[in-house]
This record gives sequence, C-alpha cells and structure tokens, in this order.
Amino acid sequence: MLREILHRLSANLVGRLTGPLTVRIFLQPGVAVFLGVKAGLKDAREGRAPFVLALFFDAAHRRELLTDGWKDIAKVVIAAALVDVVYQIMVLRWFYLGEALVTAFMLAVMPYCLVRGLVNQFGRRWIHATPAKKELL
Repeated sequence: MLREILHRLSANLVGRLTGPLTVRIFLQPGVAVFLGVKAGLKDAREGRAPFVLALFFDAAHRRELLTDGWKDIAKVVIAAALVDVVYQIMVLRWFYLGEALVTAFMLAVMPYCLVRGLVNQFGRRWIHATPAKKELL
C-alpha cells in the first residue's frame, strides 16, 4: 500500500513538469525566492542567525521565527496548494491532499528557507565588510 502511494506520488510529481499550468513551476519558486531575499537581508541587518538553523537550534525564538516565516510565505504556499488542486482536477480528475501539500512545500517553502538563509549569510558578510571599506576612503 505505501509503495503504491509513493510510486503514484513520484509519478504525479514528475508529471507536473509538463502539461497545463507549467508556468507555476517557475513562478511560485520565483516569488518564494524574492520573499526569501527580502527576509534574508532583513535578518542580516538585524544580525539574526540563518533561518533554518535558528529554527532547529534556537528553541527560545522558534515560535517567533515560524510566525515571521509564515507571514512572509503563507500566500505563496496557499496559492501553490490551490493551483496544484486545480492541476490535479484538470489532469488527474481527482484530488490528493498529500500531493498538493508536497508540491506546495517544494515550490514555496524549500526555496524560501534556502534563499533566506543564504542571503542572510552573504548579507552579513557584505554588511560587515562595507563600513571597513568606507574607513579606507
């Protein structure tokens, strides 16, 4: 039973790369990346730890981080899930909630978290390096 579900899930996920609504494969991660860059720069300016690392290792601020991240990405995740529901009904003639959630996670949450952390790291280095350059002038 589980093997069949995983096989259907993987086949259906690969099938989403073609067919109707393919533009969402690029549009939704693009929006998530934009939001991740914006949040990562804010984190860098405030001297915060990278987002995903802080989620795992900073239990005192975990709720705050989750709330902040969800505020940024909620609309993109919901849109990704809803568009996937439309895709499933159009192509599969059925709706699988798990697949919609996995697709939304892959198209919105993963790019957001990855980019937010990377931009934070590079942004911190750039922000801290900038004043040193100004002093030389």
